[in-house]
Amino acid sequence: MSTPTTLAPISLGQGEGEALWAFGTLATIKASSETTGGRVAVIEHLAPQGAGSPLHVHHHEDEWFYVIEGALTLWVGGEVIEAPAGSFVYGPRDVPHTFVVSSPEARFLLVIEPAGFEGFLRAMGQPAPMLTIPPPAAPPSDSSPLVAAAAEYGIDIIGPPGIPG
Repeated sequence: MSTPTTLAPISLGQGEGEALWAFGTLATIKASSETTGGRVAVIEHLAPQGAGSPLHVHHHEDEWFYVIEGALTLWVGGEVIEAPAGSFVYGPRDVPHTFVVSSPEARFLLVIEPAGFEGFLRAMGQPAPMLTIPPPAAPPSDSSPLVAAAAEYGIDIIGPPGIPG
């Protein structure tokens, strides 16, 4: 019989957590696989207008978005969802989705269950030297490193960034 692992409570204030610059955003990991025994990850994002993700599918986890400030436009399973501050959007695993920041700036929580997606952010991002949105970067000319890294985390990239027409 195995003994359950006892997890420690997590309490982080504003600006606390592991801060990464990833995909044009400041992503602050508030809870991770390591701190929740793999149960859930919570990542706060601060992102500029136009930041978002390519169209993709998660095969291992569900995603929840909660918009704190600003607005997102999401595309989940073929449905366009306008999500201003205070909105909650659930994206179940195996359902194609993407999002884009539709306001000048947005702050939102991304909750992933079970945890693990934060490893992808660590692999594709870099430690944030300051708690600001990263400087703009040119889009990569070759998406194959992104596609390969995503596949390692059970994510299929199936389209470009932006809301499908």
